[in-house]
Amino acid sequence: MYLGLAWHFWNTRWRPSPARRSAASGLQAWERLTVLAPLALHGWLLYHGTFAAPELRFGFAQALSVMLFLGVTLYWVDSLFYSLEGLEPLILPLAALAVPLPVLFAGRGVDIQTTEFKVHLALAMIAYSLFTIALLHATLMAIAERRLHQKQASFVTNLPPLLTLERSLFRVIGIAFVFLTLTLATGMALTNSMFGRLLRFNHETIFAILSWITFAALLLGRYAYGWRGRTALRWTIAGFVMVLLANVGTAFVLEVLLHRN
Repeated sequence: MYLGLAWHFWNTRWRPSPARRSAASGLQAWERLTVLAPLALHGWLLYHGTFAAPELRFGFAQALSVMLFLGVTLYWVDSLFYSLEGLEPLILPLAALAVPLPVLFAGRGVDIQTTEFKVHLALAMIAYSLFTIALLHATLMAIAERRLHQKQASFVTNLPPLLTLERSLFRVIGIAFVFLTLTLATGMALTNSMFGRLLRFNHETIFAILSWITFAALLLGRYAYGWRGRTALRWTIAGFVMVLLANVGTAFVLEVLLHRN
């Protein structure tokens, strides 16, 4: 269903056809309702296969699936208030790829299931999902800008204006940065209660701090120096790579490469 919808949105939002241009005027009511079908099924699978299972196992596959589920959910809610045309062919195929991953990779057993840990995990997943949306916004901006410079106007007219995409990008990054800050704060509190110190200098902690510094620098550069365009894209990609390495990348190495479950 995700892939079928991605194909539909590609045909109606991305393909440079004047006959289809009129379809790109916002989500139609039937499109909005149709997106809810795979989204609800995805959430049901995640709940029963991961969180309601007899043993909680959470690894890179579960993290990616949750991130993309929340990403589609945030896109759907956000589209009620803002124009997000063109994001659908980017995020829906990623969600389709993420759905079966927990079946293929069981993940690692989670011994800690305190309320503090669940809050920390929830904040982290929301932050990572928002950064995923931000990366897709930045990708869409780069594609639209390149096509505009190549004077392929038939493609660009099916997307929101670049300034609209740019404002939306920094709005999402700002919200994601708040959740990332809360993630780091709850992580330090959890580490302090378990090990008697605020930080454990492992790969996850180092990359999480580096991602926070990267996005803090991007937001500072935006509001103090007016960073935009390719500069914003490069910093967004760099920060997103740090975010992935902090959690998903570390878990992938442990589970798949080192076989530590």
